[in-house]
Amino acid sequence: MPSSPDLTLLFTALAASCDAAVRARMTDAGHDEVRTVHGYVFQHLLVGPVRVTDLADLLGMTAQGASKVVAEMERVGYAVRRPDPHDSRVRLVEMTPRGHEAVEAGRSARAAVTAELLADLGDDAAPVVRALHEMAERTGALRDLMSRKLRP
Repeated sequence: MPSSPDLTLLFTALAASCDAAVRARMTDAGHDEVRTVHGYVFQHLLVGPVRVTDLADLLGMTAQGASKVVAEMERVGYAVRRPDPHDSRVRLVEMTPRGHEAVEAGRSARAAVTAELLADLGDDAAPVVRALHEMAERTGALRDLMSRKLRP
């Protein structure tokens, strides 16, 4: 371990470990097709149907890139494109029931991983969580996450 802590390295390692644990639970729940970028798309579809061009803007990517992700999500049954009822030239992307199931499976998986981490910390959990929360707020990352502005 280096003499001074490399928080970026530690956070990267912990995030990778948590991501792997969540993915394993997602696979167990029948959602092995979910990729990280799908989670960002799901967050924007939770509020209702979205045009691909708007989705691209929200994700900070090109319309072509967003279309590619949406097509992938359609192939695995998480999203569908439908004509806009107000303008038949426009296609809206919305989540399918399977997409909603994937979101719930992801939430359950994150809760289980969180519970395991907190159990590992034992009595030390509260100050660690408080410090992480303060850092996430201070950097603006928590605000961006909660307002769905965190980009892939």
